[in-house]
Amino acid sequence: MNLRKSFIVALTLVASASLSAQNRSQGGIDAQMLQQIQKSAAATIHPAVRNAMAANSIDDLAQNYRNLQVNDTHFSVETPVQSIHNQRQSGRCWMYSSFNVFRANFARQHGDSVRVEYSHDYLFFYDQLEKANLMLQGVIDCADKPIDDLRVQFFFKNPINDGGTFCGAADLAEKYGLVPVEAQPETYSAERTSKMRQIIGSKLREFGLELRSMVANKKSASAIKQRKTEMLGTIYSMLSLILGEPVKQFTYTFRNKNGKPVGPAKTYTPLEFFRETQGGPINGTFIMAMNDPRRPYYKTYEVELDRHTYDGHNWRYVNLPMEDIAAMAIASLKDSTKLYSSYDVGKQLNRNVGYLSLDNYDYATLFSTTFPMNKADRIATFDSGSTHAMTLCAVDLDDNGKPVKWKVENSWGADSGQKGYIIMTNEWFNEYSFRLVVDNKYVPERIMKAYQTAPVMVMPEDPLFGTDD
Repeated sequence: MNLRKSFIVALTLVASASLSAQNRSQGGIDAQMLQQIQKSAAATIHPAVRNAMAANSIDDLAQNYRNLQVNDTHFSVETPVQSIHNQRQSGRCWMYSSFNVFRANFARQHGDSVRVEYSHDYLFFYDQLEKANLMLQGVIDCADKPIDDLRVQFFFKNPINDGGTFCGAADLAEKYGLVPVEAQPETYSAERTSKMRQIIGSKLREFGLELRSMVANKKSASAIKQRKTEMLGTIYSMLSLILGEPVKQFTYTFRNKNGKPVGPAKTYTPLEFFRETQGGPINGTFIMAMNDPRRPYYKTYEVELDRHTYDGHNWRYVNLPMEDIAAMAIASLKDSTKLYSSYDVGKQLNRNVGYLSLDNYDYATLFSTTFPMNKADRIATFDSGSTHAMTLCAVDLDDNGKPVKWKVENSWGADSGQKGYIIMTNEWFNEYSFRLVVDNKYVPERIMKAYQTAPVMVMPEDPLFGTDD
């Protein structure tokens, strides 16, 4: 390179650096801007509020004290009461809500005279094993992509989790069966999943790198499959130590709601018990509805890679206005049928009294500002999404048949909220409910036709498509 070219290159680099610095200074907070910020803030900060916030929680100060007591607990439409469970420190709300529906359907088929309580620990074992396989096989399928590819990162970032949806419960139950809680009770880590998730996740990342190396080194498909099988053997062993090895056969006596035996004891396999208590396949008997105002209504969508088993069903849903979702929910509840549903439960939740209302907390007045985003805005900006599954069990209708409030069975224990239940206003329901699983018999023909159309495929990175925890 001659002297002239060297000078031009150096001059270009200096100019680029100068421009970059200029852009950064224009985008930063300089002294003049800081003065303007401080002046603007001073006009909204009330000394009494500042002093109060220094010594109290935000929620205590923003709380609407008119909502501290839930006086109206009457519901015009209510399904039969069943026991309240507790997921404790685990993200298995989707399984608890699914099992609530399973056991309610069983009791309904027997005139509510026979009850069954399913083992979450049993099916959770296979959920974790299948998710481990989904991760490892996904890594193999994407091994030709660079490590920083979005899809590769999807598998390595979250190699395993304990969240999910009703679709996963249906797939797992049909494949592995169900067992009563007496046959496989909860272990310590089943109720406290963070450490097992961390340790197994680390092992899966290690295995994933090894499988990528095998593909890069042109190992045969059979050799890769054999190695993956060995890896899953390690995961199975770890899960057995943590959750207990899944029961293969057990003896069980059905009991009524008072705990008295109904019929003789019988020996079952998990699949036999599933058929005995559920009668047949669950897949194909329901649709999942979603309210996502960002997208066109009466269209069907499918979330790629949102499944619990590699060969299972992706999460597929029909996008509907809240009016249609409410109508199907009311039809189900009137027929004593509970529904799997999910919500952004942390928004405006008064956890002490188990009440969800849009005016539980007045953050806007407290901070002298406004929070005007609508549901679509909140979803698009990751401000809101489905975070928790609960079982819709009751609705209160006005004289015109319109919903006033709803009630859900929760999985935080019988001593939380309204004796294990949460009541929500219809206004809150419209703003923060997202998913509803509806038995086909309560789905209008026009909605079923929309659900059966070819789905639009969407990716799991979308703000709305996290799993229910």
